[in-house]
Amino acid sequence: MSRRVVRQSKFRHVFGQAAKADQAYEDIRVSKVTWDSSFCAVNPKFLAIIVEAGGGGAFIVLPLAKTGRVDKNYPLVTGHTAPVLDIDWCPHNDNVIASASDDTTIMVWQIPDYTPLRNITEPIITLEGHSKRVGILSWHPTARNVLLSAGGDNVIIIWNVGTGEVLLSLDDMHPDVIHSICWNSNGSLLATTCKDKTLRIIDPRKGQVVAERFAAHEGMRPMRAVFTRQGHIFTTGFTRMSQRELGLWDPNNFEEPVALQEMDTSNGVLLPFYDPDSSIVYLCGKGDSSIRYFEITDEPPFVHYLNTFSSKEPQRGMGFMPKRGLDVSKCEIARFYKLHERKCEPIIMTVPRKSDLFQDDLYPDTPGPEPALEADEWLSGQDAEPVLISLRDGYVPPKHRELRVTKRNILDARPPSGPRRSQSASDASLSQQHTLETLLEEIKALRERVQAQEQRITALENMLCELVDGTD
Repeated sequence: MSRRVVRQSKFRHVFGQAAKADQAYEDIRVSKVTWDSSFCAVNPKFLAIIVEAGGGGAFIVLPLAKTGRVDKNYPLVTGHTAPVLDIDWCPHNDNVIASASDDTTIMVWQIPDYTPLRNITEPIITLEGHSKRVGILSWHPTARNVLLSAGGDNVIIIWNVGTGEVLLSLDDMHPDVIHSICWNSNGSLLATTCKDKTLRIIDPRKGQVVAERFAAHEGMRPMRAVFTRQGHIFTTGFTRMSQRELGLWDPNNFEEPVALQEMDTSNGVLLPFYDPDSSIVYLCGKGDSSIRYFEITDEPPFVHYLNTFSSKEPQRGMGFMPKRGLDVSKCEIARFYKLHERKCEPIIMTVPRKSDLFQDDLYPDTPGPEPALEADEWLSGQDAEPVLISLRDGYVPPKHRELRVTKRNILDARPPSGPRRSQSASDASLSQQHTLETLLEEIKALRERVQAQEQRITALENMLCELVDGTD
C-alpha cells in the first residue's frame, strides 16, 4: 500500500544539496547558549543568527547576498542585557524582527536595507511583561503586528506590537516549562507542548484548552508540535526508552495516534519544519548531521518517509526559508540555513524536472506579505486565511518600508502614501543635518582644546628652559 502511495508522490525524488563554499556565510560565532531554539531566522531579504557577544545578548543580520567571510567588526543588533534565546521575522514586513532574551524582555527591531555603520542598539519597542526569561516567539500568521511570547514563568502573552499593549495573557494553562508553540494556518488555535508531557490545543481568545493529550510521547525529553494542512498535529518526542519518535494526531480524537513511528536513539531534540504547500515535514535534530523528510497524506501509513540529507558536520541550529524566498526556476521546494560552529551553510531541496517552465503542481499559491486582519479585528473574534500570492513570476521583496511611528500603531507595514513619505524623508534629512551640525561643533571644540593644550605645553617648556638656564 505504502509503496503505491510513494510511487505516486511527486516528492519521492526530492534531494538536498549543500550550497557551494562561496555561497556560505563564514566567520560567524554562533551562540553557545544551551537552549532548544533554532538560533537562526531567515526571510527573502535577510539572514539573522544569534551570536556570542560580550556584555549581553546579540544577533547578526546579513543581507542574503552578503555571502563569504563576514568582517569581525560587522555591526550587530545589540540591546538585550542577557543572551538572546529566540528570534523571529515578522511575516508581514521583511524589515522587522523580534528577539526574546534571558533578560525577560522582547524587543522589536527595524532592520534597514543598507548595511548600518555601527551596532543597532535602539529597538522600535521593548515589550515587558514576563517575570522570567523569554524563550519562544511566534508572529501571528494572518493578523498585523500580533506577536506571541512564552517565558520561563509558564505564561503565554499575545501582544499588539504596534501599540505595545498586551492583548491576551494565558497564565494558568501550563504548570511547567513550555517547550514549543505553533499557530494553526489562520491563527485561531495554538498547539503547545510542555514539560508536564501534555500536548494542548488552546483557543487563545476564549482562554481555554479545547483538547489535550497526556504523554503523546512517553519520554521525559522535550516534545515539539506543529499543525498540518489537514488540521492534524505532527509531534516529535521520545519514548520511555529514550528513542526518538514522531507522531500524527487528530485533535478531534486524541485517544489514539493517527500514526506513531520510532526513529533512532540519538538524544538531540528534533525540530520539525513543516511546509503546508507540499505537506512535507523536515526533521532537523540539534547535534545531528542529517535532515530527514516525510510526506504527510490522507492515506495509510499517513507519514511517508521520503529521504535523508546527510552531511559530515553536526548542526547547531537551522533556519527555514518561507516559500516566497525560493528560486522557482530551479524547482527549489525548501531551503535551510544550517549553523555550524563558525559558519552558516545553505542547503537546497529540489525536485528534479526536465522542463524549464513554471511547475504549477510544485508551487500552489502561497502566503504573501500582506496581513489579512488587523490586531483588533482578530481579537474581536474574526478569522481569515492568509492572503495568497502566486510565485509564477518569482517573488521580489518590496523595498524597505518605513514604519510610521504613531501612538496607535508603530508597526504599520503598509507603504506610506506620497506626502507622508516626503514628510518622513524631510524628517530624516533634518535629523541627519542636526547630527552633522552636532559632530562639527564637537570637532571644533576638540580642535580648540588641542590648541589650548599645545599652548600650555609650549609655555611649560619655556619655563623649564628658563629654570635650567638660571641654575647654570
